[in-house]
Amino acid sequence: MELLQLQYFLAVARLEHVTEAARSLHVTQSSLSKTIQRLEEDLGVPLFDRTGRKLRLNAFGSRFLHRAERALFELEQGKQELSDLSSPEHGTIELAVTNASTLPNILREFQKKHPQIQFHVQMLTTQEMVTLLHRGEVDYCLSSPPLHGDDIECQTVFIDPILVAVPLGHQLADRSSVSLTELKDERFVGVKRGYTTRDLVDSVCSSAGFVPKYVYEGNEPTRLSALVEAGIGIAFIPSTAMNAREQIHYLQVEEQELVREIALLRHKSRYISRAAQEFREVVLEYFEAISEQTS
Repeated sequence: MELLQLQYFLAVARLEHVTEAARSLHVTQSSLSKTIQRLEEDLGVPLFDRTGRKLRLNAFGSRFLHRAERALFELEQGKQELSDLSSPEHGTIELAVTNASTLPNILREFQKKHPQIQFHVQMLTTQEMVTLLHRGEVDYCLSSPPLHGDDIECQTVFIDPILVAVPLGHQLADRSSVSLTELKDERFVGVKRGYTTRDLVDSVCSSAGFVPKYVYEGNEPTRLSALVEAGIGIAFIPSTAMNAREQIHYLQVEEQELVREIALLRHKSRYISRAAQEFREVVLEYFEAISEQTS
């Protein structure tokens, strides 16, 4: 059994399609098919049920997938550990986030302290993040909400108040706080259902006796501020997403605890490189500083 066979097997198992797997591996379909066939011959059992170019793991393949993922995971950890030992001042960090509002400031601070360390960031859905965490393919994740699992280490780093954003000149712009019931007749701009903040806000508003009337629902949280500024509607925006340069006034929500938790996540068995340790320290220092400013 060869390492290349395991790598090809994982690609096919995840994509369940020969053409797509070959494209992702930058090899020909015939080369990929022959490699999978040799692996099955070595193991003495078929790993896939085949329908044309589509392949689906059978009972043998599903059982073998877990072992193959674990084997490649351990080899990758060993590779990272040796790289860290040979060049501790350099390295690359694999990061994932569910929301990027705090990321620019964190990465700016990290680059100031460690300009020689590279990073790669992915913006993911919660489910995508869970998949990469279970595979051990990322060093750290910043997630809201926190995610829990037997192989996931989860540390809440910040409790982020969700504020009401109104344009300057709005009837509430001279207030410092507002009750939710006062907002029942307002027009809202927001992200679509399925986003953590949106689902949380809708639930809290429902408990206050009304359903927000959305005139805009999108996939880009960063666009909400511009829509509020333009007077299209008001919005619920986390405090970490505030921008002092915007022509927007922010109000606290009265009588309700409207907050989101931001957590730092990692796979418990993934090797923590020197670079990853340094990143974690920057994250904790950043949110500690924000907490002190707002307390």
